[in-house]
Amino acid sequence: MASPMAFLLAILGCACIWSSVLAARELSDVAMVERHERWMVEYGRVYQDAAEKARRFEVFKDNVAFVESFNARKNNKFWLGVNQFADLTTEEFKANKGFRPISVEKVPATGFKYENLSVSALPMAVDWRTKGAVTPIKNQGQCGCCWAFSAVAAMEGIVQLSTGNLISLSEQEIVDCDIHGMDEGCEGGWMDGAFEFVIKNGGLATESTYPYKAADDKCKGGSKSAATIKGHEDVPVNNEAALMKAVANQPVSVAVDAGDRTFMLYAGGVMTGSCGTELDHGIAAIGYGVESDGTKYWILKNSWGTTWGEKGFLRMEKDISDKRGMCGLAMKPSYPTE
Repeated sequence: MASPMAFLLAILGCACIWSSVLAARELSDVAMVERHERWMVEYGRVYQDAAEKARRFEVFKDNVAFVESFNARKNNKFWLGVNQFADLTTEEFKANKGFRPISVEKVPATGFKYENLSVSALPMAVDWRTKGAVTPIKNQGQCGCCWAFSAVAAMEGIVQLSTGNLISLSEQEIVDCDIHGMDEGCEGGWMDGAFEFVIKNGGLATESTYPYKAADDKCKGGSKSAATIKGHEDVPVNNEAALMKAVANQPVSVAVDAGDRTFMLYAGGVMTGSCGTELDHGIAAIGYGVESDGTKYWILKNSWGTTWGEKGFLRMEKDISDKRGMCGLAMKPSYPTE
């Protein structure tokens, strides 16, 4: 039987260990609070009151833990970061993107001018940024009009390829004026609807003459058009080979399921693994390539600013076993025609 002194020493030892654990935890919480404060300054985040700040801090702390746990895994082909969405829950993040899908049955059939191209004859890699057909990354902010940004990115590309001039075009004109069908500005829409609007409108103004406000506004009719398109076509659905044919020739609008937390916090690399196919976000496919380890990928332009992803861009695995493509990107691609 242990002596009273030994018993007392054991108790004191346990108390010291527990005290050290509590102290370490307290230091960790203090460090996380400081990190949250720095993050708030970096992204200009202001909360309504102490209660909201406390709730957002808990979400932030959980997302930081998720990022660090994910990045600690071996063999990941991509990594995450503590970006501007780090104080949002996945549910909150899902609610603010803006792509409004339409059923395939309601989509009129279009031609596909790249149908007869041979995949084997296409370049191994394409990046329309290097060819001057992609404007700098933009930021849709709190307006759910990704569909307008996706359509404009594709239109900017075809206009540059046709005229040799890269012109930053106005998403805001689409947001304000394309409101008579299923497209509803910051409340959502789809890219084919935006293309239809531009055709009927006789073109689209420049971004400088009709600047973006990240909110619905009254349509300013009579704005001078800086670029036009003659039509638009859909890429055959669920067919990455057909999408490759199109992207080899011009930037293409695509829709993806961006509701996963790894998508929200993506920071770089080739996104691989599983994700959903409930399309909720419009982006633009601006190229494709192959990593040194043989992983094929799409290059995608997003509209969440340069603090997300690879300075605003995303690489996503190409030619996966699911014919819908990763995150459904092969389900509803479309592009404008000159």
